[in-house]
Amino acid sequence: MKSVFITYGQSLNQAIEELLDKLSVRGFSRWDETFGRGSENGDPHYGTHAWPSKNSSIIAIVDDNKATLLMQKLRLLNQQTEEQGLSAFVWSVEETL
Repeated sequence: MKSVFITYGQSLNQAIEELLDKLSVRGFSRWDETFGRGSENGDPHYGTHAWPSKNSSIIAIVDDNKATLLMQKLRLLNQQTEEQGLSAFVWSVEETL
């Protein structure tokens, strides 16, 4: 099992949820307001007057093969919407309840 953590500009909420639906990723948790900035490029998303945009973040626990497919689809989405900001990270899950 893998944990996929996705953080992205809020403008991508619908696209991310549609992607999860298409891949049958049913279970996930979402934080509607997360703040940060990209490590290399991109504007900060702080939700302030100077930097008003915000991020959302999702974590999903999926089978290994689905994590690979999800990352491939997220890379494609990021290429199409690079200015919006999208990052994703995969960790191994040792145990679930």
